[in-house]
Amino acid sequence: MTEDPTELLTLFTRVHKLLGAAADTAMSEHGVRVGQNLILSRLWERDGRTPGEIAAHWQVSTPTIVNTARRMEAAGLITREPDPDDARLVRLRLTDAGRAARVPVQAARRELAEHATATLTATERRHLRTALAKIIDRLSDEDGPDRRPTTTR
Repeated sequence: MTEDPTELLTLFTRVHKLLGAAADTAMSEHGVRVGQNLILSRLWERDGRTPGEIAAHWQVSTPTIVNTARRMEAAGLITREPDPDDARLVRLRLTDAGRAARVPVQAARRELAEHATATLTATERRHLRTALAKIIDRLSDEDGPDRRPTTTR
């Protein structure tokens, strides 16, 4: 029996949707939407980053971060302030609510990761981590997030 390589794409899609929904439910209990926790994680490491810095780290477009930051500002998690040295830049700063979300959001993420991988052995978790990192490296070449694979005919 031959393995269907597109089956992996189907599994990735199902996992992405299920984890996304579960993460959104877990984060929303703490006033944070899925995706916003990634921006917060960068600001918890160092407050005052620019949207461009965060976008580069997560390999997404800057407008994606800017749009999410606007929603986060409306939710009271961050403020957007002009850079004092370069008026073209905006710095994202945590509010008290954004700082207070750190412990519960990190705990919710940890609980979700533990729940999602509970049926895997420690070895399987290591293999999964390694395999996913390799896939990310493969798809994250110098052309950035919009790279499309070429097809051969």
